[in-house]
Amino acid sequence: MAFRPQRSRKRFVTAGATRPSSRLQPRSASVFAAESLSPSFPQRAAWGTAASLRAWQAEALSRYLTEDPEDFLAVATPGAGKTTFALRVATEQLARGTVRKVTVVCPTEHLKTQWAQAAARVGLHLDPDFTNAQREEGDFFDGVCVTYAQVAANPELHRSRTRRRPTLVILDEIHHGGDALSWGDGIRTAFASAQRRLALTGTPFRSDTAPIPFVNYVPGNDGVPRSHADYTYGYTEALRDGVVRPVMFLSYSGHMRWQTRQGDVVEATLGEPLTKDMTAQAWRTALNPDGEWIPAVLAAADERLTAIRRTIPDAGGLVIASDHKAARAYATQLAAITGAQPAVVLSDDSGASRRIEEFSESTERWMVAVRMVSEGVDVPRLAVGVYATSTATPLFFAQAVGRFVRARRRGETATVFLPSVLQLLELAGQLEKERDHALGHKTPEGSGMWDDELLAQANREERASEELALPGFEALESEASFDRALFDGGEFGLGAEVGSDEEADFLGIPGLLEPEQVTTLLRQHQAEQSKRQKKQESKVAVPRDELQRRREARKELKALVATWARRTGRPHARIHAELRQCCGGPEVARASAEQIEARIEQLRRWFVGRK
Repeated sequence: MAFRPQRSRKRFVTAGATRPSSRLQPRSASVFAAESLSPSFPQRAAWGTAASLRAWQAEALSRYLTEDPEDFLAVATPGAGKTTFALRVATEQLARGTVRKVTVVCPTEHLKTQWAQAAARVGLHLDPDFTNAQREEGDFFDGVCVTYAQVAANPELHRSRTRRRPTLVILDEIHHGGDALSWGDGIRTAFASAQRRLALTGTPFRSDTAPIPFVNYVPGNDGVPRSHADYTYGYTEALRDGVVRPVMFLSYSGHMRWQTRQGDVVEATLGEPLTKDMTAQAWRTALNPDGEWIPAVLAAADERLTAIRRTIPDAGGLVIASDHKAARAYATQLAAITGAQPAVVLSDDSGASRRIEEFSESTERWMVAVRMVSEGVDVPRLAVGVYATSTATPLFFAQAVGRFVRARRRGETATVFLPSVLQLLELAGQLEKERDHALGHKTPEGSGMWDDELLAQANREERASEELALPGFEALESEASFDRALFDGGEFGLGAEVGSDEEADFLGIPGLLEPEQVTTLLRQHQAEQSKRQKKQESKVAVPRDELQRRREARKELKALVATWARRTGRPHARIHAELRQCCGGPEVARASAEQIEARIEQLRRWFVGRK
């Protein structure tokens, strides 16, 4: 007779104690399994990390188990492994008998499936298909995965479920608790009686001042209440530990031409100091699929992806679009560039999760998506991104860039292509800075025209899309030019034509290099570019006409302003404003060659310490 192993009752296992599961299950939640889960589920751990928990996860878990609080907020940069940490907390709480059920609340339908798959790896069965109409999950499940919108639709139902059994509620990306009044009220009503609440976020700030339920706020030195995390693991620490990749930003400017809703035809160069409305309109003109800017940037991004795939063969790229129409158009353009149809993810429909998962497991080059892929979706092989959306809030920007920072091996560098827009360049430069969610704003002192706090607040406003949605606006023409590279706090490059050798130098940087090597190469390319420009200028023997003189002056002013900005830490727009105050004249786009040259001379005096 063939030997058959006897089935045994599964047990929750924890150090120093065991407790039988409350019922037979094909696989019960296991601390041992959670210990074996990759620190960066669903992919393997980053280079140099431990086989089980990363150092930050172990430290946060130790603090959590020691304090055993009712509420705990963990802030960890995207890609650091918040899911693994939360599942380890869940199995420990189940093993101790503190809770009997687990509820995961997340922003999107796709993330419900992703959480359920991760939980299954540790024997924790969560129902991602639970609906409010069901009212109760099947006996087989240890809990459910729901969205914030789902809870807000019937908070009393979820309160009843939570009160019937001791429940651990995991609030993934907790900042969404303030997205809408109904969402915040909903989770407060539904989960106030939960036995334990574990809140997670990778972006601990918001663009407004709505308080987030179950988050502790502490007044700062300025009297403004700010969110207080029980454990924080920022991008800087993760970068130091090799848990995430460094990011190189390649920005592209170019000449734009559009018609306003009043019927006026306007021209401007993206990246030059403009009014807020003109910047928004030039930006949207650049993103217009019928122009030349987007195809040029997509081609450059694909060239960059080719360079990376020489050393990382499965590296992929993601284009983040503003809407469905633009996403389809960008996909068509990428197909023409690459000869292969990219994956397209348009919304949280029934097939979105499957398409993202298929792309993640394949070696396809490109995926095009709207906002849903900006947060919480893990595709670790993404190495190149194109920020082709007009959204400029710090929250969305951080979430979008977070899709590219998960490290799989030593030496990987992510590359994100940006429009040369002041808001985005500033956000890129501030990537490594920690932020807190502030409940209010201290009134700034003074009334200068360049108050940093007011400028930052203005940059976060998004009224341009409403303006452009009105009848009459039309993008007419756009062209692209390489502007600069931003990496490790520095700016590199003096501008270049699309398709030039100068641009190719920056696009062709190898995909596997230490950050110091990337910085060295960027400096070398900038030095070589400067030498080539001087050599070309020395060959020019014929007199310059006024147009050529003005173009050369603008290019020189742009380079000097960038250098002065690096030295002083001031924004480019502020430097241009100060030059106009000193020298007079209109903005650069309408200034004469003489006026621009006067500003160049003024800048040179500043460099040598003269006023």
